Amino acid sequence: MQQLEHKSDPLPAQGKKGSPIRMLLVTGLYILLGVLVVASVVFIRTLLLLDAVPIAPEEPLSYPEEPVHKPEAPKMADALTASESTREASSSFDAEPMDLEVPLPAQARQPPQSPPSWYQGTVVFVIDDAGNNLEELTPFLRFPGPLTIAVLPGLPYSAEAARRIRAAGKELLLHQPMEALGGQYPGPGAIYTGMSAETIRAVVEGNLAEIGPVAGMNNHQGSKITMDPTAMETILSLCRERGIYFLDSRTIADTAAPDVAKRLGIPIGERDVFIDNIQEKTAMIQCVEEGLRKAAQKGDAVLIGHTWSPELAATLEDVYPQLLAQGYSLTTVSRLIQGRAQ
Repeated sequence: MQQLEHKSDPLPAQGKKGSPIRMLLVTGLYILLGVLVVASVVFIRTLLLLDAVPIAPEEPLSYPEEPVHKPEAPKMADALTASESTREASSSFDAEPMDLEVPLPAQARQPPQSPPSWYQGTVVFVIDDAGNNLEELTPFLRFPGPLTIAVLPGLPYSAEAARRIRAAGKELLLHQPMEALGGQYPGPGAIYTGMSAETIRAVVEGNLAEIGPVAGMNNHQGSKITMDPTAMETILSLCRERGIYFLDSRTIADTAAPDVAKRLGIPIGERDVFIDNIQEKTAMIQCVEEGLRKAAQKGDAVLIGHTWSPELAATLEDVYPQLLAQGYSLTTVSRLIQGRAQ
């Protein structure tokens, strides 16, 4: 029995032999745990350092900048050049001209700007010599603002031109032909020196019957007649009787019309600037600007052009919105004279 018990106790012996191995395993485990702890501490400290140190933001990549060209405010001449290009590009569509203001060019075709609160002066545009050609007249009938148009009598299209002007809502004048100092032919229905008062009246009445009803009349040529106080008294007296006004085109500086009108107590209008003595756009713009200066100085200005001037209608359409934007107002001759009479 003792032998069996002795043989059955092998475990303590095996346990003693396995003790070094067990110790090695335990030691390795402790070393591994220590390494993990150290690594964890280092990792945590690294994160804390990263949070504590500010990181400079990354600078964006820089590229060479191209120069930027800022457009300048368009001048009147520049705007009209742009307008001309736009009109040519759109002409195939038969587009109606619009407020160029102006009718407006890329720029002149935009709606007119709201007038400023200050007032610069009043401008009147008068277009002479209608009646020769209806095609020349048509662009002026499309002008978006107030316009006064004077029709010559006795021409092939005089009566029709007058009818179209009234239908378009523009103001109509009789462009009464009168004798000039230079001897040029003034056209049919003219007044000449040496005519009696009765003859002058008959000539004017016949012209009014063809062209009328009209708001008034102005002289075509007429430097010789407007210098004659007697002839002018007959003409102005007739205007008063018919309830129409007279606009002196001032084809000569020594006109007698203002003095005669003052003596008769009749308010009249007087031309300040001829727009199209030179039928180039730049020159006409300069004349318009001269008229604006006069309007600013004395309150109003009357500017006269002609239907046969090829670029005048487009020029007036283009500058129209600019005039409003600068503080000028447009009106007709009759309203201008009525305002002076009040």
